[in-house]
Amino acid sequence: MDRVLLKSSSKINIGLKILNKRADGYHNIHTIFQEIDFYDNIILKKRNSGCSFTSNVDWLSNNESNLCVKAWQCLVDRFGIAGINIELQKNIPPGSGLGGGSSNAACILKGLIQLYNLNISLNDLLKIGSSIGADVPFFINGGCQIGSGIGDQLVKVDHKIKNTFLLVMPEIHIGTKTTFKNFKKILDYNKEKVNFADFIKKDKFLFKFFENDFETIIVPAYPEIGQIKKKLLNHGAIFSSLSGTGSTVYGVFDDEAKAISAESLFKVDYKTCIAHPVKIV
Repeated sequence: MDRVLLKSSSKINIGLKILNKRADGYHNIHTIFQEIDFYDNIILKKRNSGCSFTSNVDWLSNNESNLCVKAWQCLVDRFGIAGINIELQKNIPPGSGLGGGSSNAACILKGLIQLYNLNISLNDLLKIGSSIGADVPFFINGGCQIGSGIGDQLVKVDHKIKNTFLLVMPEIHIGTKTTFKNFKKILDYNKEKVNFADFIKKDKFLFKFFENDFETIIVPAYPEIGQIKKKLLNHGAIFSSLSGTGSTVYGVFDDEAKAISAESLFKVDYKTCIAHPVKIV
């Protein structure tokens, strides 16, 4: 095998609590990650040496600031693998709270393991993923998982979400590091412990109990995000939230036809996507 084609998924956060700042500068969080079927596309091809990276966007470089290249370099360091051509068709916007870069890195790790027939345990793969980025371990397994620590301590959620999601993606880039840095300036960390698993019942998610702490600082700074959320709720969404630190706002719909109808109200002004949970068999 000299070539592999990959689909690199995205995620939304259903609820996000910021618990405290750690000694290493990161923050402990509590969230539910849900993988969704909004994809980037990746082609990997073997080459003798080095990494060649091409993409349909011009803001990704062929160096380790690019998580795709960093993922390859991690496996070079660990296994001494040969080179790779990476072709990335980018659909997931940067700074959107959908985890596109982390997903790309996880996808490339798994693709290289397949391409070079590498023998590595899941635990070791998760450790490599964590060294690349906090959300990479989630994308290695995908599905629906409760995330704690910096998002790398993961527990699978067996309940399957059956709803349809409408993603609305304004052209606002919100940097994760800056948002976390500003969080303490405005809000106290949560002193009350919340376990989102308590809001998952056998037949459904109790969405009304989920909230994203970052909305308290991001919505005042970017009123447009609050307006999108309100509009989603006014047009059939049973729940709406910022994903991660944004800027994507998503609505949860019981009926796909309602989601499609609501999308027509946004698609002239925004990039939108109807998405569904990725179910892991």
